[in-house]
Amino acid sequence: MTAVRAPLNPRTSLWHMLAYLLRWEREKNGLSLTQWGKIATAAPSTVSNVEAGRRKIDERQAKIIDRHFQTGGLFELLLWYAQRGHNPDWAQSVIGYEAIAGMIRIYQGQIIPAPFQTEDYARALLLASSDVKDIDETLKARMEWQSSILERPDPPYVWALLDEDVLDDCIGGPEVMQAQLRYLLELIKRPNLSVRIIPRSAGAHIGKDGPFRLISVEGRDIAYAGAARGGRLIEMCGEVDQFRLDFDLIGQKAASDDASRVLIERRLETTEWRCSGAKAQLAARSTTKRASRWRR
Repeated sequence: MTAVRAPLNPRTSLWHMLAYLLRWEREKNGLSLTQWGKIATAAPSTVSNVEAGRRKIDERQAKIIDRHFQTGGLFELLLWYAQRGHNPDWAQSVIGYEAIAGMIRIYQGQIIPAPFQTEDYARALLLASSDVKDIDETLKARMEWQSSILERPDPPYVWALLDEDVLDDCIGGPEVMQAQLRYLLELIKRPNLSVRIIPRSAGAHIGKDGPFRLISVEGRDIAYAGAARGGRLIEMCGEVDQFRLDFDLIGQKAASDDASRVLIERRLETTEWRCSGAKAQLAARSTTKRASRWRR
């Protein structure tokens, strides 16, 4: 006997409300997944994923739904609101999109992007976070997610733009940072991976507003803007176009692939010295503060 999947809870988010209503309309009209897929020009598996909350409808599909079910623009309106609100499932949605993406473009100004992190580098970041409850479990999930992108049979093209400051940080200490830079140099030997560094001499650029990524899936782009304790998934064409333009503008200020590799190699040679210098400065500041408190 075929198991019946319960509909999503529409109280969870507007995205769940959309999925709930779509399934309700489809079943009310006696349409199978295959029948509705033909109308919406989507595979039955795509329809199933939308109704399960694993995928999201876009503007084109919302128009088809409203036209076919004669819902007076209800789905377009709900989609408009859903794209502007907070959704607790955004992180999972991003992971799902990246697992099937053909290309991922990343701008990151503060740290090595997650797909390129070594396990020790990622652990050092997680240890510094106040939000992570189980470090080992979170780290395991992150490494599995990284593998699902870089090691799958048909890996996407991943293009990352990094500020030069990212190379100068001492995350995890000199050994961890050296291993991270060596790993980065190994990764960029792959034909589907590119890392370009934005030199400090480039000055201000639009990426200073915050990290973001563009994920290309089935002929369309989805943007994700990062933020502290969360982020925002953007699927509206106009906003996505702006992120695409931003990425191109930042890319114009980045060094070439070869010049970027040289920058990484130079940082690798001086990592231990820089980390030792940073520790010495930290110790000096700490001593100064203690002396100041003693004088008071």
